[in-house]
Parts: sequence; C-alpha cells; structure tokens
Amino acid sequence: MHALRKHLHPGWLIIAPLLVLVLALYLGPILNILWLSITDPEPGFGNYAKLGESDALVRIIWTTVRICIITTMFSVTLGYSIAYAMVHCHQRQKNYMLTLLLVSFWISILVRTFSWLMLLGRKGLVNVALEDIGLIVEPIAFMRNELGVLIGMIHYMIPYAVLPLLVSMQAIDHRVMDASRNLGATGSQTFWRIYLPLTTPGLVASTLLVFILSLGFYVTPAVLGGGKVLMVAEYISVQLLVTLKWGTAAMLAALMLFGVLAMLWIMSRFMKLSTVFGGAAR
Repeated sequence: MHALRKHLHPGWLIIAPLLVLVLALYLGPILNILWLSITDPEPGFGNYAKLGESDALVRIIWTTVRICIITTMFSVTLGYSIAYAMVHCHQRQKNYMLTLLLVSFWISILVRTFSWLMLLGRKGLVNVALEDIGLIVEPIAFMRNELGVLIGMIHYMIPYAVLPLLVSMQAIDHRVMDASRNLGATGSQTFWRIYLPLTTPGLVASTLLVFILSLGFYVTPAVLGGGKVLMVAEYISVQLLVTLKWGTAAMLAALMLFGVLAMLWIMSRFMKLSTVFGGAAR
C-alpha cells in the first residue's frame, strides 16, 4: 500500500470517483448492447447470422457505407479547400470565415434539413428559379432519393471537416514552403510534395471524424430521403420503436461499433493515432 501511494499522484484520488462514473456511464450501455445482441430473443449468434440470410440488411448496410464514403470524400475535399483559404487569407477575412463556420454549428440539424426540403422540393426555390429562366421543363427530383440525402449530409459535415484541417494547417511552419520555392520548386510541386504530406494528420483526423459521424445520421436521411433511402440508424430506430426487435437493433449497433474500432486499428497500422488527434509525432 505504501509503494502504491508513493507512485500514485494524489490528484488521482480526487478524480477517481468521477472517472469511475464516466466509465460506468460509457461502458455500461455498450456492454448492455453487446449482451442484448447475443441474448435477445434467445441466446446465441442468431442476430448476427441474419447478415448472411437477409438481403435487406446487407442492402441497408451497403447503402449506409456508400453514402458515408461519398459524404466523407466531398466534405473533406471541400473542407480542405475552405481551410486552405482561411489559412492563407488576411486576418480580418479569416475571422469572418471562422465566425460563419462556428455559426453553422449553432443551427439545428432539423432546421437545416427542412431548409433543404424547402429549397430543393418540386415546388422549391431552386426548381422554380430554373423553370422561370427556362433551363428545365419539369422539376428535378432532388428529394426522396440519395441525391437529396447526400446534399444534406455534406452540407452538415463540412464544418466538422474544416476544423481538424484548419488546426493542422495552422501548425505548419510556412518557412518550409518558402524554402521549397527558393530551391526552385513550383507552386504545385511545393503543395504536393511538402504541404499536403504535412497536413496528412489533419486530413486523416477529418476523414475519421466525418465518416464516424456520418454513420449515425438519422434525421437527414429520414426527411430528405422520404423513406426511400434507409440507413442503419433509421433502421435501428424502426427495430426499437416499431417491430420491438431489440436484438436486431443491438446487433446493428454493435456492428457499427466494431466497424469504427476496426477502422481505427487499421489506421494505427500506418500512422500513430496520437498525431491524428493532436499529440506529438514522437
């Protein structure tokens, strides 16, 4: 006991109760979900066996993964451009852009989704404007399909993609780029060989953040998809509230958890995750 007190900082005794509470609040529900996935409606791996038996489940999972990948690609690409512009513009313009970026976090996802519904509906502002100027004869079907879901999700996720990239870019010593240009490298060579590799941790962090958050989207697919684009989160809700198949819902939730952990493990094989989340590179 004396040796333990010698190596244990007194501060741990203060935070230990809160740490135990946090662990209980996080691990408790997760363990309960894992338990339900193998015990409801009967013990075994029957819920997981449905993945090989139900074409509908496989289709829903594939739809979710495909939409999340496309959302991540567009969000990170646009977010990279915005972060790059913010880093290289004047300080006053940067403050304006950062303010607009932060304001977007304060707007409810429900408000954003219904705004897109008003803009892109068959009688929405976009279709009416295109008809008035003669570019289209019939309204374009933006809603009740994957296109509408992607527009809503990409719009919501861009700010989340920008912030990790902005932090990564601001940490770069711009004298490195100046040295590259002084040694004869062109602007494109400096970007592809110097700047882009230096922003890789921010790029990876942005990709992970956007993809993981996209997996749990519920409101946007439900409203903009109009019931025709069913993703895992909405299907889990149906299993819990309508069909009362808690075991199936828990299995899908566990599958999402395992998928995220597997993605983090694979990423750790190629680079240190501590650098991705802001730690030192050593």
